[in-house]
Amino acid sequence: MVRKWSVPYPAVGGQEERDAYLYLPVGYEEEPGRRYPVLYMFDGQNVFWDEDATYGKSWGMERFLDDNQVPLIVAALECNTGRNNERLDEYSPYRFDDDHWGHFDGHGDDTMEWFIREFKPWVDQNCRTLPDREHTFIAGSSMGGLMSLYALFRYNHIYGRAAALSPSIWVAPEKLKALVARAALQPGTVLYMDYGSREMGSHNGMRRDFGAFGAKVMARGVHLTMRIVPGGTHSEASWERQLPFVMETLFYDLEL
Repeated sequence: MVRKWSVPYPAVGGQEERDAYLYLPVGYEEEPGRRYPVLYMFDGQNVFWDEDATYGKSWGMERFLDDNQVPLIVAALECNTGRNNERLDEYSPYRFDDDHWGHFDGHGDDTMEWFIREFKPWVDQNCRTLPDREHTFIAGSSMGGLMSLYALFRYNHIYGRAAALSPSIWVAPEKLKALVARAALQPGTVLYMDYGSREMGSHNGMRRDFGAFGAKVMARGVHLTMRIVPGGTHSEASWERQLPFVMETLFYDLEL
């Protein structure tokens, strides 16, 4: 079951209304004493339903979770859909310039502050969650994947497990590696990270940077599942097919 409603959000262009989504797992109402892990997700409009998805195709998350009876709450927020690519600004923790997209100041920390100070407390207060870091996950794709990486390493005291599908590490690979090197990581940090083989040429040096970043992560003792998806593309249809791998990693050796 997915609930959708509107929330006020302090966007880079000023206060605006955003769609929020909340998935409750099969059996939630029938087991009133049970508590669940929570997965927070970016680009919420693309997570559950094709009719809401930006390009007409979602991850099909509701169907997957229901069919497999995954014991998980999912909370997702719609991204910025502004015409001036404000999404790139809200979903980057770093300032960057791109020959095609232009200059962005990087308000990713502001985005994470809202998730941590507004969204997570609301979910914990209104749902039967397991609110500790071990049972608090975060995930996204593309720029949302970059934000998921940033959240795991910058806010590791809150998010213990993450999934980053096709993460936009090209935005600031050296800054990301520096963050990983200095991050205060707690034991049991888990990360799923992938990239599609058919998108590896979209940025110069992507395969090299992806491998180098993964090596830095492994050196920190993170429990890393890292894949290059055969035939994978930069699309919701491709990311949907990776959900079994994502869930296996997020739930691996987790006590519920």
